[in-house]
Amino acid sequence: MKTPDHAAVLLAAGGSTRLGRPKQLLRRDGETLIHRAARLALATAPRELLVILGAHAATLQREVADLPHRAISNPNWSDGMGSSLGAVAAQARRYDSVLILACDLPALEAMHLQQLVAGARGAPSGCAALRWRDAAGMPAVVPGAWFAEFDAAPADTGFRRRLRALPAGSVWLLDAPAIAFDIDTPADLDAAIEAGLLDP
Repeated sequence: MKTPDHAAVLLAAGGSTRLGRPKQLLRRDGETLIHRAARLALATAPRELLVILGAHAATLQREVADLPHRAISNPNWSDGMGSSLGAVAAQARRYDSVLILACDLPALEAMHLQQLVAGARGAPSGCAALRWRDAAGMPAVVPGAWFAEFDAAPADTGFRRRLRALPAGSVWLLDAPAIAFDIDTPADLDAAIEAGLLDP
């Protein structure tokens, strides 16, 4: 049976190999990015917050220990984001909709996630996403039913391609270019610190 409302899925399993250090532990105003992302996700009042952990799992688990969540282990985290979506599929598919976010957008605020959840409710596809260069990207809200397809499809298919293949106008897009800045490399980190988005 479907659970009404939405769940939130925080993708925090990656090893941050290009950055050379766990991006989840970078800080903004003294708060680690994993804790901040979890806190912002909870501000949308999800029925459940599911945090996907892989690399550095024990350390990251401690960072969110004070927040209500369920930790999901992804032993195949090195296979990419799709493997994390597959790891949480059994839980996420029970919900009408699922908010998906990561830890690497330091300019993200609670209002942006709240707008995405509200936008998805009114979209023909039931989807909402941040606009990245005129295409749908993360964070995003997708139907929980999409997770059921991991039973029959490879986990590396992901949802980004599917979002971008939906008919024009069927996905609610959040226009917030200031937050479309993620941390992947040391150069990204330096730029974010210079912009005041991360602590030195």
